[in-house]
Amino acid sequence: MANQNFDSVEAQASYGIGLQVGQQLLESGLEGLVPNAILAGLVDALEGNMPSVPVETLHKALREVHERADAVRVARQAALAEEGQQFLDENQKREGVSTTESGLQFSVINQGDGAIPSRTDRVRVHYTGRLIDGSVFDSSVQRGQPAEFPVSGVIPGWIEALTLMPVGSKWELYIPHQLAYGERGAGASIPPFSTLVFEVELLEIL
Repeated sequence: MANQNFDSVEAQASYGIGLQVGQQLLESGLEGLVPNAILAGLVDALEGNMPSVPVETLHKALREVHERADAVRVARQAALAEEGQQFLDENQKREGVSTTESGLQFSVINQGDGAIPSRTDRVRVHYTGRLIDGSVFDSSVQRGQPAEFPVSGVIPGWIEALTLMPVGSKWELYIPHQLAYGERGAGASIPPFSTLVFEVELLEIL
């Protein structure tokens, strides 16, 4: 708000709280919310005023808005799952792509001749992770620092791939959502039911 004064610590803290509440509402998936009405509700609550709308009406409206948001979320997740399966169905037809019994797909960019890790090993790798639209959500290559972790501590698609890869190999992995983060997703960058693509270089068994 252009004319608001945020000079005092109290005003700055209050504005910060408002930002946090707004961000939470934005991430909630609730659509059609009216900012001025949210502000009026905050003011009434903070000043101890009686609600301007009957409580029963509020509860009914909240239920309806949440039900709409749930329906939209389910539809979006179903679309993501379908898009991922279509991607995998087409991808497995490509020359050089192998598909395991679990549904993991991979192509060999470079095949190393080192040892193959077991589930109990710890490894050092370079990787870049992408969604099927090509957007990068994580990359040790971009950070310029290889990642180290136990083989058993990663998603199922990675565990399977790492226990097939000789050290020195670089593979591209195409991981169905059920071998990745499934219906949970992972933060804001990996939505639920996302098929993931990783370029993985196995540098060393530690």
